[in-house]
Amino acid sequence: MRLPHGILAVLSLATVLGLTACGTSADTSEAADADQSLTVFAAASLQSTFTELGEQYEATHPGTTVTFSFAGSSDLATQLMAGAPADVFASADTLTMDRVAAEELIDGQPEPFATNTLTIGVPQGNPAGITSFEDLSDPGTRVVLCAPQVPCGAAAATAQEAAGITVNAVSEEASVTDTLGKIRSGEADAGLVYVTDVLAAGDSVEGIAFPEAMDALTTYPVAAVAGGNSEHAQGFIDLVTSPVGQQLLTDAGFGAP
Repeated sequence: MRLPHGILAVLSLATVLGLTACGTSADTSEAADADQSLTVFAAASLQSTFTELGEQYEATHPGTTVTFSFAGSSDLATQLMAGAPADVFASADTLTMDRVAAEELIDGQPEPFATNTLTIGVPQGNPAGITSFEDLSDPGTRVVLCAPQVPCGAAAATAQEAAGITVNAVSEEASVTDTLGKIRSGEADAGLVYVTDVLAAGDSVEGIAFPEAMDALTTYPVAAVAGGNSEHAQGFIDLVTSPVGQQLLTDAGFGAP
Protein backbone atom coordinates (compact mmCIF):
# COMPACT_ATOMS: atom_id res chain seq x y z
CA MET A 1 0.00 0.00 0.00
CA ARG A 2 1.35 3.42 -0.96
CA LEU A 3 1.35 5.83 2.02
CA PRO A 4 0.59 9.54 1.61
CA HIS A 5 3.68 11.74 1.39
CA GLY A 6 2.90 13.49 4.70
CA ILE A 7 2.74 10.23 6.65
CA LEU A 8 6.05 9.08 5.13
CA ALA A 9 7.71 12.28 6.30
CA VAL A 10 6.44 11.81 9.85
CA LEU A 11 7.61 8.18 9.96
CA SER A 12 11.04 9.14 8.62
CA LEU A 13 11.44 11.85 11.23
CA ALA A 14 10.40 9.46 13.99
CA THR A 15 12.95 6.89 12.80
CA VAL A 16 15.77 9.45 12.77
CA LEU A 17 14.85 10.69 16.22
CA GLY A 18 14.68 7.13 17.51
CA LEU A 19 18.12 6.25 16.14
CA THR A 20 19.56 9.48 17.52
CA ALA A 21 18.10 8.74 20.92
CA CYS A 22 19.55 5.21 20.90
CA GLY A 23 22.96 6.53 19.89
CA THR A 24 22.89 9.16 22.62
CA SER A 25 21.92 6.56 25.21
CA ALA A 26 24.79 4.27 24.22
CA ASP A 27 27.27 7.11 24.14
CA THR A 28 26.13 8.32 27.55
CA SER A 29 26.39 4.80 28.98
CA GLU A 30 29.94 4.39 27.66
CA ALA A 31 30.93 7.78 29.05
CA ALA A 32 29.44 6.86 32.43
CA ASP A 33 31.43 3.60 32.46
CA ALA A 34 34.62 5.52 31.62
CA ASP A 35 33.92 7.95 34.45
CA GLN A 36 33.73 5.02 36.87
CA SER A 37 37.11 3.52 35.96
CA LEU A 38 40.58 4.45 37.19
CA THR A 39 43.85 3.15 35.74
CA VAL A 40 46.97 3.51 37.87
CA PHE A 41 50.53 2.98 36.60
CA ALA A 42 52.74 2.37 39.65
CA ALA A 43 56.28 1.27 40.45
CA ALA A 44 56.61 -2.46 41.17
CA SER A 45 57.66 -1.79 44.78
CA LEU A 46 54.22 -0.25 45.44
CA GLN A 47 52.21 -3.32 44.48
CA SER A 48 51.19 -4.44 47.95
CA THR A 49 50.30 -1.03 49.38
CA PHE A 50 48.62 0.36 46.26
CA THR A 51 46.54 -2.79 45.78
CA GLU A 52 45.14 -2.32 49.27
CA LEU A 53 44.57 1.39 48.67
CA GLY A 54 42.77 0.52 45.45
CA GLU A 55 40.41 -1.76 47.36
CA GLN A 56 39.75 1.01 49.86
CA TYR A 57 39.06 3.48 47.07
CA GLU A 58 36.58 1.14 45.40
CA ALA A 59 34.83 0.60 48.75
CA THR A 60 34.34 4.33 49.27
CA HIS A 61 33.41 4.97 45.63
CA PRO A 62 30.76 2.34 44.78
CA GLY A 63 30.74 1.35 41.12
CA THR A 64 34.31 2.50 40.52
CA THR A 65 36.87 -0.01 39.26
CA VAL A 66 40.57 0.58 39.93
CA THR A 67 42.98 -1.19 37.57
CA PHE A 68 46.72 -1.31 38.22
CA SER A 69 49.77 -1.80 36.05
CA PHE A 70 52.84 -2.52 38.19
CA ALA A 71 56.29 -2.57 36.57
CA GLY A 72 59.65 -0.82 36.60
CA SER A 73 59.10 2.95 36.60
CA SER A 74 61.15 3.44 33.43
CA ASP A 75 59.06 0.83 31.58
CA LEU A 76 55.85 2.52 32.69
CA ALA A 77 57.18 5.91 31.59
CA THR A 78 58.01 4.48 28.16
CA GLN A 79 54.48 3.11 27.86
CA LEU A 80 52.94 6.46 28.80
CA MET A 81 55.11 8.27 26.26
CA ALA A 82 54.01 5.75 23.64
CA GLY A 83 50.37 6.65 24.29
CA ALA A 84 49.27 4.01 26.81
CA PRO A 85 46.11 5.20 28.61
CA ALA A 86 46.35 5.85 32.36
CA ASP A 87 44.93 8.23 34.95
CA VAL A 88 47.61 8.15 37.67
CA PHE A 89 51.37 7.60 37.54
CA ALA A 90 53.39 6.80 40.67
CA SER A 91 57.13 6.56 40.10
CA ALA A 92 59.89 5.21 42.33
CA ASP A 93 62.02 8.29 41.64
CA THR A 94 61.70 11.91 40.61
CA LEU A 95 63.88 11.62 37.50
CA THR A 96 61.47 9.23 35.80
CA MET A 97 58.53 11.44 36.70
CA ASP A 98 60.41 14.42 35.27
CA ARG A 99 60.84 12.54 31.96
CA VAL A 100 57.09 12.03 31.69
CA ALA A 101 56.36 15.62 32.73
CA ALA A 102 58.77 16.92 30.08
CA GLU A 103 56.52 15.30 27.47
CA GLU A 104 53.57 17.28 28.89
CA LEU A 105 51.88 14.06 30.00
CA ILE A 106 51.38 15.15 33.61
CA ASP A 107 48.46 17.25 34.85
CA GLY A 108 49.58 19.64 37.59
CA GLN A 109 52.55 19.18 39.89
CA PRO A 110 53.74 15.71 40.98
CA GLU A 111 53.40 15.21 44.73
CA PRO A 112 56.06 13.35 46.78
CA PHE A 113 54.36 10.77 48.98
CA ALA A 114 57.05 8.36 50.26
CA THR A 115 60.74 7.52 50.40
CA ASN A 116 62.51 4.18 50.24
CA THR A 117 65.92 2.85 51.16
CA LEU A 118 68.08 0.16 49.61
CA THR A 119 69.12 -2.89 51.58
CA ILE A 120 71.12 -6.01 50.78
CA GLY A 121 68.70 -8.83 50.17
CA VAL A 122 69.95 -12.38 50.69
CA PRO A 123 68.20 -15.78 50.50
CA GLN A 124 66.89 -17.25 53.73
CA GLY A 125 69.79 -18.30 55.94
CA ASN A 126 72.27 -16.11 54.05
CA PRO A 127 74.21 -19.06 52.51
CA ALA A 128 77.01 -16.85 51.16
CA GLY A 129 77.60 -15.25 54.57
CA ILE A 130 77.18 -11.65 53.37
CA THR A 131 77.78 -9.16 56.19
CA SER A 132 78.62 -5.85 54.48
CA PHE A 133 78.23 -3.86 51.28
CA GLU A 134 81.91 -4.46 50.54
CA ASP A 135 81.21 -8.21 50.35
CA LEU A 136 79.21 -7.57 47.19
CA SER A 137 82.42 -6.66 45.32
CA ASP A 138 83.92 -10.11 45.92
CA PRO A 139 84.38 -11.84 42.51
CA GLY A 140 82.99 -15.05 43.99
CA THR A 141 79.73 -13.44 45.12
CA ARG A 142 76.81 -13.57 42.69
CA VAL A 143 74.96 -10.27 42.96
CA VAL A 144 71.83 -9.25 41.06
CA LEU A 145 70.87 -5.60 40.53
CA CYS A 146 68.14 -3.61 38.88
CA ALA A 147 69.09 -2.24 35.46
CA PRO A 148 70.64 1.28 35.57
CA GLN A 149 67.59 2.94 33.96
CA VAL A 150 65.32 1.57 36.72
CA PRO A 151 65.15 3.67 39.92
CA CYS A 152 66.47 0.86 42.14
CA GLY A 153 69.34 0.42 39.66
CA ALA A 154 70.16 4.12 39.69
CA ALA A 155 70.10 4.06 43.50
CA ALA A 156 72.44 1.07 43.48
CA ALA A 157 74.90 3.00 41.29
CA THR A 158 74.77 5.93 43.70
CA ALA A 159 75.46 3.64 46.65
CA GLN A 160 78.44 2.06 44.88
CA GLU A 161 79.88 5.47 44.13
CA ALA A 162 79.43 6.54 47.76
CA ALA A 163 81.13 3.37 49.01
CA GLY A 164 83.88 3.46 46.39
CA ILE A 165 83.30 -0.14 45.30
CA THR A 166 82.00 -1.95 42.24
CA VAL A 167 79.44 -4.66 42.86
CA ASN A 168 79.98 -8.00 41.11
CA ALA A 169 76.68 -7.97 39.20
CA VAL A 170 75.85 -11.19 37.35
CA SER A 171 72.55 -9.85 35.99
CA GLU A 172 70.50 -6.65 35.75
CA GLU A 173 66.72 -6.87 36.01
CA ALA A 174 63.90 -4.72 34.63
CA SER A 175 62.26 -4.20 38.04
CA VAL A 176 62.93 -4.60 41.73
CA THR A 177 60.36 -7.42 41.78
CA ASP A 178 62.43 -9.41 39.28
CA THR A 179 65.58 -8.73 41.30
CA LEU A 180 63.89 -9.96 44.46
CA GLY A 181 62.70 -13.08 42.65
CA LYS A 182 66.26 -14.11 41.79
CA ILE A 183 67.35 -13.61 45.39
CA ARG A 184 64.39 -15.60 46.71
CA SER A 185 65.04 -18.48 44.31
CA GLY A 186 68.74 -18.69 45.21
CA GLU A 187 69.90 -17.75 41.71
CA ALA A 188 71.91 -14.98 43.38
CA ASP A 189 73.84 -14.82 46.64
CA ALA A 190 72.63 -11.28 47.21
CA GLY A 191 71.02 -8.29 45.55
CA LEU A 192 70.20 -4.66 46.15
CA VAL A 193 66.48 -4.15 46.71
CA TYR A 194 64.32 -1.85 48.80
CA VAL A 195 63.64 -2.33 52.50
CA THR A 196 59.94 -2.57 51.65
CA ASP A 197 60.55 -5.51 49.29
CA VAL A 198 62.36 -7.51 51.94
CA LEU A 199 59.55 -6.88 54.43
CA ALA A 200 56.96 -7.96 51.86
CA ALA A 201 58.91 -11.14 51.06
CA GLY A 202 58.49 -12.49 54.58
CA ASP A 203 60.82 -15.26 55.70
CA SER A 204 62.07 -16.11 52.20
CA VAL A 205 64.49 -13.17 52.08
CA GLU A 206 66.64 -11.48 54.72
CA GLY A 207 67.80 -7.88 54.69
CA ILE A 208 71.20 -6.50 55.66
CA ALA A 209 71.39 -2.74 56.22
CA PHE A 210 74.44 -0.80 55.06
CA PRO A 211 75.40 2.85 55.75
CA GLU A 212 75.86 3.87 52.10
CA ALA A 213 72.16 3.25 51.48
CA MET A 214 71.37 6.64 52.99
CA ASP A 215 73.29 8.27 50.14
CA ALA A 216 70.82 6.68 47.72
CA LEU A 217 67.52 7.52 49.40
CA THR A 218 64.71 7.43 46.82
CA THR A 219 61.70 9.77 46.74
CA TYR A 220 58.42 8.57 45.22
CA PRO A 221 56.17 11.13 43.44
CA VAL A 222 52.59 10.62 42.23
CA ALA A 223 50.65 12.66 39.66
CA ALA A 224 47.53 12.70 37.52
CA VAL A 225 48.11 11.84 33.87
CA ALA A 226 47.04 14.54 31.41
CA GLY A 227 43.83 13.69 29.57
CA GLY A 228 42.84 11.05 32.09
CA ASN A 229 39.99 10.77 34.56
CA SER A 230 40.98 13.82 36.59
CA GLU A 231 38.29 13.50 39.25
CA HIS A 232 39.09 9.94 40.28
CA ALA A 233 42.82 10.50 39.72
CA GLN A 234 42.84 13.30 42.28
CA GLY A 235 40.66 11.25 44.59
CA PHE A 236 43.15 8.37 44.56
CA ILE A 237 46.11 10.73 45.02
CA ASP A 238 44.33 12.29 47.99
CA LEU A 239 43.96 8.81 49.50
CA VAL A 240 47.65 8.03 48.98
CA THR A 241 48.70 11.26 50.72
CA SER A 242 46.04 11.05 53.45
CA PRO A 243 46.84 9.87 57.00
CA VAL A 244 45.30 6.49 56.08
CA GLY A 245 47.49 6.10 53.02
CA GLN A 246 50.60 7.34 54.79
CA GLN A 247 50.08 4.92 57.67
CA LEU A 248 49.73 2.02 55.26
CA LEU A 249 52.96 3.04 53.54
CA THR A 250 54.74 3.39 56.88
CA ASP A 251 53.58 -0.09 57.92
CA ALA A 252 55.08 -1.42 54.66
CA GLY A 253 58.46 0.13 55.48
CA PHE A 254 58.33 3.32 53.41
CA GLY A 255 59.66 6.56 54.88
CA ALA A 256 57.97 9.93 54.99
CA PRO A 257 58.36 12.13 51.88
